[in-house]
Amino acid sequence: MFTRRKSLLMGAALAAAPLFSGAAFAQDQGLISIIVTDPSNPYWFTEGEVAKATAEELGYKANVSAHKGDTNTESNLIDTAITNQAKAIILDPANADGSIGAVKKAVAADIPVFLVNAEINESGIAIAQLVSNNAQGAALGAQQWVQTVGDSATYVEFFGNPADNNAATRSNGYETVLSQYPDLEKVAEEVANWDRTQGYNKMQSMLQANPDIDAVISGNDEMALGAIAALKEAGKLENVTVGGFDGSPDAVEAIKAGEMAYSVLQPVAVFSAEAVKQADYYIKNGEPMVDTEKQLFDCVLITPDNVDQYTAPFTLEGMAG
Repeated sequence: MFTRRKSLLMGAALAAAPLFSGAAFAQDQGLISIIVTDPSNPYWFTEGEVAKATAEELGYKANVSAHKGDTNTESNLIDTAITNQAKAIILDPANADGSIGAVKKAVAADIPVFLVNAEINESGIAIAQLVSNNAQGAALGAQQWVQTVGDSATYVEFFGNPADNNAATRSNGYETVLSQYPDLEKVAEEVANWDRTQGYNKMQSMLQANPDIDAVISGNDEMALGAIAALKEAGKLENVTVGGFDGSPDAVEAIKAGEMAYSVLQPVAVFSAEAVKQADYYIKNGEPMVDTEKQLFDCVLITPDNVDQYTAPFTLEGMAG
């Protein structure tokens, strides 16, 4: 399903991302290395391809590689970028703590690092950390979830990769809102590592223990879509509300089909392009383009009310009104 959408996804995302008009600058300005988590996920695919297209528009060579959440692989990819004399590295870190050493290694080799999507638990190493405002997005999602579910229900939660600070930030954001409603009872929480297959398998297990749940709240769309598949298979989806987070193309289709209540849109195409712009500025000027290292990009909701206006995956510009 994802493979069939690649061309459409990239065309829309690149059209809405803040690229540059006119001819590209002179070529051969050097290499920008882009390291993402796993491009088999449409979110990370967009992240890598938009960053690559932006770098090439600015006159750089660019390559995209993936660590798939493994810090050893990430470290090896940083070594490769150093060997290839990259001018800058755009990195979606594998682990909030475990990626610190890899970032330090690049910086020690005089290669500036710009983090996207996820952060590390140490400041002053990367030039910039550009991430979605996950706390704001989680609050938006939880408020929409309550509006759909009501203030009395039993529910389960899907938690993302614990090594990614985004997982805890979103879960805490949900809890801040949902804890205000004493008749909302969370009967199970499972780690599904941002993965659709794990979401499917964990949902099957949770249904065995809790067959009469009313709702699911998920840290990302892939886990939510796995849960939806399991609920459909069990004949229970019609009576269960499911909320997601990312704004992925498959989530949009699920909202249109009435299978997912909403998704929180992360503007990954926007901050991926912005990271490359800031890298280019740093390469040419030797100082950060933005004084603040950690930069937050607000999320928006995709709901049945506005989903038909949603045209550009993962971009704020894709939402009309």
